[in-house]
Amino acid sequence: MQRFVVGVLYLTAAVILAAGPAQAASRALTPPLYRDDNGWFQENPNARVSPRADPDYRLPNTTIPTHYDIDLTTMVHEGDRKFTGIVKIHVTFEEATTSIVLHARQLIITEASIQLDTTDTPEDLEQSYEDEREFLTLARTTNTPFAKGSQGVLTVHYNGELRLDNGGFYLSTYNDTNGNVRHLATTQFESTDARHAFPCFDEPAMRATFTITMRHSPSYKAISNMPVNTMESSPGVTVFQTTPNMPTYLVAFIVSDFEYTEGVLNSLPQRIYSRPGTEGDQEWALVSGMLILERLAEYYGVPFALPKIDQAAIPDFAAGAMENWGLATYREEYMLYNKDHSTITTQTNIANIIAHEYAHQWFGNYVAIQWWTYLWLKEGFATLFSYKATDAAYPEWGIWQQFHTDDYQGALNNDAGVSPRPMTHYVQKPQEISRLYDTVSYAKAGSVLNMWNHALTDTVFQRGLHNYLTANNFSAAVEDKLFTAIQIASKEENYEIPAKIEDMMGSWTHQGGYPLLTVKRNYDDGSFSVTQQAFHNNETINSDKSWYIPFNYATQSNADFRDTEATNYLLNVKSVSVGAKLGKEEWLILNKQSTGYYRINYDEQNWKLIINGLIHHPFKIHPRNRAQLMHDAYRFSASNRLNHAILLEMLTYLPSEVEYAPWSTANGIINIYNRYLGGDNDYKVFQEFVAEIVTPIYEKLGINDVPGEHHYQKFTRNVAINMACLAGINSCLKETNDKLKDLVEHDVAIEPNVQSQIYCNGLKQSSNDVFDFVYNKLMDSDDQALRRILINSLGCSQNKQQLDKFVSSSIDHDNELRVQERSTLLSPAYSRGLTGWMACMDFLDKHWDAYGNLNGGFGGTNPLDDAIRGMSSYANNEEQENRLLALVAKVKNSVHASANLEEVVEANFKTNRDWLKINRDPLMSWLISYRSNGGATLAISTLSMVSVILLVVSRLF
Repeated sequence: MQRFVVGVLYLTAAVILAAGPAQAASRALTPPLYRDDNGWFQENPNARVSPRADPDYRLPNTTIPTHYDIDLTTMVHEGDRKFTGIVKIHVTFEEATTSIVLHARQLIITEASIQLDTTDTPEDLEQSYEDEREFLTLARTTNTPFAKGSQGVLTVHYNGELRLDNGGFYLSTYNDTNGNVRHLATTQFESTDARHAFPCFDEPAMRATFTITMRHSPSYKAISNMPVNTMESSPGVTVFQTTPNMPTYLVAFIVSDFEYTEGVLNSLPQRIYSRPGTEGDQEWALVSGMLILERLAEYYGVPFALPKIDQAAIPDFAAGAMENWGLATYREEYMLYNKDHSTITTQTNIANIIAHEYAHQWFGNYVAIQWWTYLWLKEGFATLFSYKATDAAYPEWGIWQQFHTDDYQGALNNDAGVSPRPMTHYVQKPQEISRLYDTVSYAKAGSVLNMWNHALTDTVFQRGLHNYLTANNFSAAVEDKLFTAIQIASKEENYEIPAKIEDMMGSWTHQGGYPLLTVKRNYDDGSFSVTQQAFHNNETINSDKSWYIPFNYATQSNADFRDTEATNYLLNVKSVSVGAKLGKEEWLILNKQSTGYYRINYDEQNWKLIINGLIHHPFKIHPRNRAQLMHDAYRFSASNRLNHAILLEMLTYLPSEVEYAPWSTANGIINIYNRYLGGDNDYKVFQEFVAEIVTPIYEKLGINDVPGEHHYQKFTRNVAINMACLAGINSCLKETNDKLKDLVEHDVAIEPNVQSQIYCNGLKQSSNDVFDFVYNKLMDSDDQALRRILINSLGCSQNKQQLDKFVSSSIDHDNELRVQERSTLLSPAYSRGLTGWMACMDFLDKHWDAYGNLNGGFGGTNPLDDAIRGMSSYANNEEQENRLLALVAKVKNSVHASANLEEVVEANFKTNRDWLKINRDPLMSWLISYRSNGGATLAISTLSMVSVILLVVSRLF
């Protein structure tokens, strides 16, 4: 499942470093993870929960289901929210008991009975309900227990209402081509919402088969996990074939007037469903789906288990996408692609998210997880294979650069707090389960799995996954099953491993955080030592954690980064020596292609050798290592582990850089510096430095899209435009503003791939007429990907009147904003500078209750709580702090505020003050010195200067 978070989860600034593509992209997952044009913004890991809670939220398991017959009736075509249902559950009594306990949510039970196999007549049951645990108890009217081992069919009649929060069985709408409102009913059950559509045993290990019947208007169609049983169906009554045994949260059905496009590859039919009028935008998802599913089946050595697979684009959808078995569902922006109007980012997102959901068809569906404790066991694999499968389908893209900047760096940023949670983490309550959908379960787990994929070789890893899937098919697994499968694979492939897989991989799943490797070289004999300790952003935190760590290394004389297999290990020990024979003047770089999930700090001399190598021969070092060297150096300098001059000197190699991952990483660093230094008296010095490093790539790529260029060069152009305009480069400011004016005044279209940059940077300087034009374009558009770009861009305005209009529209329910969009307006404004921050502050001062009452979506946090947390990360002066604390005092006892809101806000203030205390003076001192010396202190190098001149000249002729 791809999940995306809003509010504070949009922008948690101080520790965010990696900046992703310059338009909306896939993760954050999006929970789920959410990423906008500024980078990754993730949910904070939940606090540790005790292994047992009181009361116990787990079902008693005295009764288990084997099959469900679900019969639902909906008149959603009329906009009617009411639905009725009958569910017949075949059950087996594992223990003698007088009652059956299952889940239900927001349902009215009108009748309940059971027909035992040993009797001829049904027996009525008494019902009781517990709100807290959502337990529906159906009890015999006598005290005679159901016999252990006996079986029966439980029948429950009930009524319900389609929800409005995009969860459970819910209502969605869209406007047709004539402007008429059309309604549909759809589902989103992960993790605990199947119980809203039908009473059930709503736990992932409680697998059963399902036969689903939908009764609806003959003018509408119904689709579900399985193909239609044509023999049993009739107009207005759609019966589906019986599913294999599966968890309840993977059940799905949609009643709508959607249209579809169909394709068949190797006898497996696939369809894309979406609202009428969008059929022409279905092709990319269809083709990508067929290619990706085929690549996954090949890699796993396990065929797709169902007779068909559909994908549906839903107008209202809180998550990014959902892996329902045989019927994956998506936000429209992650399914519909128009070759004339959509961006390269949308194209990439669609393939990447399809790969994520299709990987779940094996990891999570074919083999379920025993309990939500092991959420990473499906989400980590889906994250990893969203890239592996996309890379297999489109190898020319080079998508691993995006994995590095988005998931890998995002995980490192978010997994270094005071007490990060482990991947394997016990939870019980639905709220606790919801909090597991964070960077740990997705990005970290995917990165850890990727590390072992490389360390053990792809041959062993692939064989291990095949073993895991075939040994646990149609059942539920725990992590030990995976470890055993890989251990067996190593024996089958005659691959020697230095320790047990359960010990090596378990050291990463059972404890939070990750290690810092400190490398010290002996320049006399050429050897080096590697020492591990737990890494925390706060360098004063001590920990005795230890991991089994695979690593390898490249040197200046052997700069081959291709083979990523582990050559050395730290086997749960603090330090190891490596008897290399390195030359005194050659650099040493550990962790080829940055596949290992850790940070690496070197002695100062080696850092200087690396910088020299980057300046003179940057392309001898792999681009992902070039990115990670900057990423690590920033974090080390910001935490007193490394002299700021090391990072700043490293950045001077960038005029020679052309690849996306390094530029994206540099952009993240510059954005953080800009956020804190924006009001500084010497801010102009910072801008001049940024202009110097970005001018060559900006001059090379320009602001115009170029058809046929490399996939990620378009991403790099977007980064270059944003950095150039941030630096105040006149040509960037003028050209972006002129492009936006040409659109407004002369209807000259902006190329889709640079829309985000043109809108945002143009709106920073726009008149009210231009702002209103873009605002109205948002309200009129039915393209959800474009709508996201426009929302993010409107927040770029630096005009208070314009921003007041923008943020106030979040609570104007007469406008055209969708439910899931309303709580996304504030963060693009408060994260873009003091003017936007104050506009949000003024708005919340007056309208905090109305904003808090916005629908946050299923399983989400409150929009007001999110906004206040997010704004606290951008408060850099006393006035901002005082105003926000006054608002917290006003709202902290309301239903909108979490218990620890004030604590979090104060902590964010302290983080910002500490950052400025540690970083401001050394940064500005270095920058002033650099300017005073004309850049000579660092000497960009003759080679780099020649490159700059050649690039500029190439733009002139």
